Amino acid sequence: MLGSQGEGPGGNALLSGAMELLSNHPGGASGLASAFEQNGLGHLASSWIGNGENLPVSADHIKAVLCDERVSEFASKLGTSPDTAAGHLSEILPGLVDKLSPQGQAPADEGSDLMSTGMGLLSGLFGKGTSA
Repeated sequence: MLGSQGEGPGGNALLSGAMELLSNHPGGASGLASAFEQNGLGHLASSWIGNGENLPVSADHIKAVLCDERVSEFASKLGTSPDTAAGHLSEILPGLVDKLSPQGQAPADEGSDLMSTGMGLLSGLFGKGTSA
């Protein structure tokens, strides 16, 4: 799923925006996992961080965990509606968090370090798809 997001129009913007949203979330990936836990959805984030299969998340779950302002801000950057943006996040976050936690633990890095790590990952994953 994550690989196909970088190939279409706007795919790189979608991935970059999701990475920025994640890195700006208080506590980064760990903070996002905590937010899911606080909303009774910890099992979803745990599946993304753990070594097993990633459980899917709905757009409604994304909107419940992230504040409306964050989803709207993400939507604005993509030039789409908040509902569509939440749908995109529901497709991309499980794979993104999974790729950022290859050892089965949320990355300890926050802020610019997490963004740097994530962008390096995205560059490696989508270098070919973004130049076509």
